[in-house]
Amino acid sequence: MAKTARPARKPAAASVDIGARRDAVVDAAMALAATRGWRGIALADIAAEAGLSLSELYEAFHGKGAILAYFGSRVDAKVLAGTGTDMAEESRRDRLFDVLMRRFDAAAPYRAGVRALLADARRDPSMALCAAPRLLRSMTWSLEAAGIRTGGIVGTVRVKALAAVYLSVMRVWVDDESPDMAATMAALDGRLRRAERFLGA
Repeated sequence: MAKTARPARKPAAASVDIGARRDAVVDAAMALAATRGWRGIALADIAAEAGLSLSELYEAFHGKGAILAYFGSRVDAKVLAGTGTDMAEESRRDRLFDVLMRRFDAAAPYRAGVRALLADARRDPSMALCAAPRLLRSMTWSLEAAGIRTGGIVGTVRVKALAAVYLSVMRVWVDDESPDMAATMAALDGRLRRAERFLGA
């Protein structure tokens, strides 16, 4: 007697919607941070805000640091997706200006949460220390998107210089609610000009 073929097993729901779950967690975490500060929220708070159990949250992220890392990677991906050949004729400084403004545009929906993160980082040096590798990685990709090499000692200097520029301008951006972000653009332009010799721009 022929055996009846078993129906193919469907993939687990967690594996199907893990990307959407991670996005929901990031949205929930940043919304809570905006009202309570990053240090004022627990993983259980984030799970509840996202409509998940703790075990479901754990399947998506193993800690608050991982949530922030994913948020940064998501911003990086949006910035890189907007990088094209149309910037080839621009100066290096103009290309960096475009890339960093795309970063601010990508993070704009989470401005209040980022503001809270910056405030907490100023009060908690260990938080800033943990975030440093993620920031340097993002700045490496930003330089590469602008067509500026990041290898060797010179590249390391460029990455760190751009990180300093970005953090400085971010403090302006978090309070810049104008539709055209004029204050942010002016601050970015000025700081990039002053840092040209370090950035290779």
